Amino acid sequence: MVALFVLWLMAGALDFHFHRRTDIAHTSGLRESVLHGLQLALIGAGVLAWLAFAHTWGLAAVLGALVMAHAAVGYLDTASADRRRRISPAEQHVHSILDMAPWIFLIWILWRSQAQWALVWQPAPASVWAASVVSAALVVGAPWLYELTLCLRAAKARTR
Repeated sequence: MVALFVLWLMAGALDFHFHRRTDIAHTSGLRESVLHGLQLALIGAGVLAWLAFAHTWGLAAVLGALVMAHAAVGYLDTASADRRRRISPAEQHVHSILDMAPWIFLIWILWRSQAQWALVWQPAPASVWAASVVSAALVVGAPWLYELTLCLRAAKARTR
């Protein structure tokens, strides 16, 4: 699962590269960037839940709801962007990784879960928290904040 997490983060970083390359701030703009933030928040909540709770069916149910919400927002994101900027075949393949990784992770959690529905507080070791949260913040969080800043600036410039 560590390899999947790293692949997922790298795909997210590459996706933000594609956004910059297609000048998201001046094409699909703030709407698309806000949808990216919502997707990050949904998946980030899932990562935090995975770090905080024992792997039970209850956790899998929570993660399943977050993964489905992420997929719905991802659809809205792509539908919105597709009308305003070109999404290259390479970016579409990166989206495939970003779309499938949460489902693969959910299946893995279900396969390894304890057969109980309760959410049981069982935090991962501090080193796992630090590695997961810091890497995600640096690799995808910071690029999204940069993208959002560019989109806000462009939106402000359009209103002048």
